Amino acid sequence: LFTFMDTENFEQHVLSAEHLGDAVNYLTDGLTVELLTYQGEPIEVEMPTTVDLPVTKAEAGIAGDTATSAMKQVTVQTGLKVMVPLFVNEGETIRIDTRTGQYLTRV
Repeated sequence: LFTFMDTENFEQHVLSAEHLGDAVNYLTDGLTVELLTYQGEPIEVEMPTTVDLPVTKAEAGIAGDTATSAMKQVTVQTGLKVMVPLFVNEGETIRIDTRTGQYLTRV
């Protein structure tokens, strides 16, 4: 279950992972999202176009592969696996497009 707080009246709403769909891959504490409601009940979360997430697991890139557009898979804080260029390392923060789930840049 995920709890969302209205920043104007501090009312709290709870949604399950089933209601959130792919949004659970991008949700972190303190992230500002738009909560869509129907007849006063929360039904969906509108995510920002991009989110910045720290890389929690990444294998080292192979030396000499920087001249190509080689990619590797990393895991970010939420557990999402993302393909990134070889130069991205564990502990760095990356920007991800929430519409496609693709890596955009390091931040």
